[in-house]
Amino acid sequence: MAEPQLSVRSARARDLAHELARREGRTVAEVVERALEAYRLREAHRESAEDFYRRLTSGREEDIDLDALLAEHRKPHLGVDL
Repeated sequence: MAEPQLSVRSARARDLAHELARREGRTVAEVVERALEAYRLREAHRESAEDFYRRLTSGREEDIDLDALLAEHRKPHLGVDL
């Protein structure tokens, strides 16, 4: 039975995978698998902007004016005390 294959139409991705495989003494498939696993773990904990704003506004009927909220709490810097 033939092994599953992944086709990537990027010369740069191909070159990077082959370079890393040679440098680390691994197969291209191992390099790609490790890179994708690392990417999955790194991105797993990120909240999308859409989810963040949905969470921020949950339970509120009115829309939040973030610019007004920031302006309300903004304080000018008094400068360096010489």
